[in-house]
Amino acid sequence: MANAWNQTCRMKRLGPMTTPEYSKLWLEADKLRKGKNKAKEELDSLKMDYKKLRLSMRTAGLGKTSEQWREEIREERSKADC
Repeated sequence: MANAWNQTCRMKRLGPMTTPEYSKLWLEADKLRKGKNKAKEELDSLKMDYKKLRLSMRTAGLGKTSEQWREEIREERSKADC
């Protein structure tokens, strides 16, 4: 009887919902939350990197369409022929 009394007193000190199963579920949910936050941060970082890459491609002229490249090649060939 004393052992049962000690167990309930210990549980009251920890909190009414703090059972081993609850603690396990809470820790698992916390890990998932942290993983979700980390994935979201990485996604934001990838989006920023993509935007920077697109901007650098435009400034370097790599963002041209194939038709624009063909036109530029034609112009260069005509300059070389003259």
